[in-house]
Amino acid sequence: MDVGRLCSELVQIRSENPPGNTAEIIDYIAGYLDTLGIRSVRTRNRGGRSNLYVNSPDNRLLFCGHVDVVPALADGWTDDPNSGVIREGYVWGRGATDMKGGVAAILQAVADAIDAGEDPAVNLAFVCDEETGGEYGIRHLLAKNVLTPCECLIAEPTPPLNPCLGQKGLLRMCADFSGEPGHGSLYPHAGVSAIMEAFSLLEYLTALNERSFPPPEDLAAIIDASSKVLGEIYASSAIGEALRKITFNPGRIEGGEKANIVAQKCSLVLDIRIPWGCSAESVLSALDARAPRGVITPLNLASPSYSPPDSPIVDVTCREISRVLGKPSYPIVQWAASDARYLRGAGFNVIEYGPGEILTLHAIDERVAVQNLEQVTTVYRGIMREFSGNSGRQ
Repeated sequence: MDVGRLCSELVQIRSENPPGNTAEIIDYIAGYLDTLGIRSVRTRNRGGRSNLYVNSPDNRLLFCGHVDVVPALADGWTDDPNSGVIREGYVWGRGATDMKGGVAAILQAVADAIDAGEDPAVNLAFVCDEETGGEYGIRHLLAKNVLTPCECLIAEPTPPLNPCLGQKGLLRMCADFSGEPGHGSLYPHAGVSAIMEAFSLLEYLTALNERSFPPPEDLAAIIDASSKVLGEIYASSAIGEALRKITFNPGRIEGGEKANIVAQKCSLVLDIRIPWGCSAESVLSALDARAPRGVITPLNLASPSYSPPDSPIVDVTCREISRVLGKPSYPIVQWAASDARYLRGAGFNVIEYGPGEILTLHAIDERVAVQNLEQVTTVYRGIMREFSGNSGRQ
């Protein structure tokens, strides 16, 4: 089976999160590995949240990918989101880019190595729950101590020439505000509006977004390069500043009782991303101090992280990308979050590199180019050779 068809079959297996049931796709991957003579271990948590791993302490490399995807409404799609149709050189469907394409490339690279009579000598982890925080996925496997710390590649979608060695921090939180109700005709001279208290916090975040934070010295040039790449992806020179700033999205707000009552309650759900040179804990503390009438509950809290730019996985990955694509490759950092932060915290050097059309990630008509899948598979194969000692290079 070629990597395009393999990706198509994975897309056709539903694994939306929520609800998070990945049992069917994990069983499929286990069966695929069985045909290659690779024995794997499956774990299952409530609701069918399933993972698979292959681990040998002697292996120096872990390939990792998540198999859950965000939900997709059929409205607006050219084909059914779970069709996995191959057309015009692309595999179409939810998860094609994030990140069943990457999972397919890992599996194909392992199969190609075995077909060539080589031992890929690679540990594997295919996990659930990445889209909702990883509690039942990579965090579950790390808590069980079933993965040996080593160099690690996560097959998340990236620009073709630019693997990602770091991710911004994350603060996802609820803020529940209480006011003092009164007749709306007298506000703001009487009563305290919970809605306006919420707006006050948003104004503070808007001011925080104007600040820049000095990054670690070994990241400064990489962040500059990353800003340029991000600007090229989104055709905006200004968007690269997101890597240096605290960015925030008020994803949900609910409050008030009636138009002529000063609001007694208001709830706000925020997604905040933290740049290098700043910590998630310091931002949480600052927000808490600015919300005297609010109760802030963090849902996810992680400071920015990165792997050393001179680590073996960064060097080998950039070298293999350059070899396959014939152009210089250099690492960047990423504006989003992923399972990488948990693996770094457990002692892994982690880089992300994978196939995908980034502008279609989580979007209508998500897709991945078959040629991109094939190129990334070749890169993965080269990385496996380097770490297994099968490269033949001196």
